[in-house]
Amino acid sequence: MVTRAQRRRQASRRVRLRRTIAVVIAVALVAGGVTVFAVARGSSSPPVADAESTIAPTPSDTPTPTPTPLTPAQALLATTTDPKACAVSFAGDGIVLDPQLQTQDVRYEKLPIPRADGRVFAGWYDTPADASALSQPARINGADLVACSGRQRTLHAAWTTPEANAAEDAGIPILMYHQFTRKPEGEEGWLRGNYAYVGDFDAQMAYIQESGFYLPTWDEVSAFIDGALFLPKRSVVITDDDADSSWLELAAPIVDGRNLLTTSFVITSARSEGTPNRFVLQRSHTHDMHRAGANGKGRMVNDDAGTIAADLEQSATILGAKEVVAYPFGHYDDTTKEGLRRAGFELGRTIEPGSVRIGTDKLALPVIRINYGMSVDDLKAAIG
Repeated sequence: MVTRAQRRRQASRRVRLRRTIAVVIAVALVAGGVTVFAVARGSSSPPVADAESTIAPTPSDTPTPTPTPLTPAQALLATTTDPKACAVSFAGDGIVLDPQLQTQDVRYEKLPIPRADGRVFAGWYDTPADASALSQPARINGADLVACSGRQRTLHAAWTTPEANAAEDAGIPILMYHQFTRKPEGEEGWLRGNYAYVGDFDAQMAYIQESGFYLPTWDEVSAFIDGALFLPKRSVVITDDDADSSWLELAAPIVDGRNLLTTSFVITSARSEGTPNRFVLQRSHTHDMHRAGANGKGRMVNDDAGTIAADLEQSATILGAKEVVAYPFGHYDDTTKEGLRRAGFELGRTIEPGSVRIGTDKLALPVIRINYGMSVDDLKAAIG
């Protein structure tokens, strides 16, 4: 006979068994992706949403956009924090050149001069149309200030033929000035001819500026001599010898105000300061050879090639540039030339009269000397 106590124990076991079965079934359903809702009697709470629909996407579930590759110009700009930096790109037939970093409101530096067999480079231009027309006013070189839009600019190459280059028959004058005076009547003494009246100088520079002369850089002069670069007939190089105080005070501000590229040949033992303005290149007039040697002529024709080279190296270190030397007193010989070559200079300027042409001796560049009393008309007769 089953007692009351036994019946209570059996009932308790059955309740525990049903709970266990219910838990097992619930676990199995959840594992299979079915959500079990527990609804309390009288509860107004809404059912819980499906577990899969409530899982937020993880970052790995969202595709990462592919970044747009930088152009070569953009990549170059990314290397600098200079707000005035400008990435200059180059375009044109046969042109495969990396962009260059230039600085706005500063003259272009080291623009490339491409070379190609059977044709002659004719310069960089603002637009393809200007390049096709060889439009001289639109030609850009190291005499021009850098200007950009959006920190970028593209220059377009022009080419011509060797025959057309020869037919141009350009003779490039190198003007040679020395000292300057405020006196219209000039200075007295044996150096009177050296002192250009500053009013005449300003008028001559105005003529060059307003007539649209092209102002080649020294690397362009070198390439022109090789027959690898076309220069128009209306080209001129402006130079001053000695970097005299009258040049610095009176004439240098004029070329700066007129945006005219000029070279000042500096005796670096006498002057080691930087350029007076952004339109004046300072190049070598030797370091300490602007004085007489043993035979009464300049040291450039008295000393050996090694001594000359060492002097020029010292000058170049002070100036931060080589390219061209103006021979003191115009004195030079084969030993002088060898000294220039050893020091890594490509051009030497004499005081011999004439213009630079294709094939001119690069270490014997002629000049047009400007003396006191020469007018604009005299300059026109000399350079066109």
